[in-house]
Amino acid sequence: MSLRQRLADDMKAAMKGGERDRLAVIRLILAAIKQREVDERIDITDAVVVAVLEKMLKQRRDAVAQYEAAGREDLAARERFEIEVIQTYLPAPMTAEELDAAVDKAIAEAGAQGPADMGKVMARLKPALAGRADMTEVAARVRARLAAGG
Repeated sequence: MSLRQRLADDMKAAMKGGERDRLAVIRLILAAIKQREVDERIDITDAVVVAVLEKMLKQRRDAVAQYEAAGREDLAARERFEIEVIQTYLPAPMTAEELDAAVDKAIAEAGAQGPADMGKVMARLKPALAGRADMTEVAARVRARLAAGG
């Protein structure tokens, strides 16, 4: 079953179950997917859905940080709930060991020697890790490994 179909089914279940908050988040996700489909005039694949979900997740994490800095715990809690719902539709996250192994493999495949080769390594990692790892964290790991001499 595609992610989009799963979202539609979960929306129906949330409606029937009276889960208003969950329903609102699922509707936000579906609206973002539809917006991307209309804007780019493309058929939506699971890879595109994952990209939309990752973007939404990043927005929510940024919002939580800003709300907490402003002392608005009520709004931060709402964003955290949205993060939980969005994460249920993303692939299982990679463990630190799996992430390190993927970084090492990409560095070896790219023949990277130092920090100047970071773009080559990230280009190999991004499609492979889509939805399974925070790319900011991946970039930090790659930068550390390349600074240490590959």
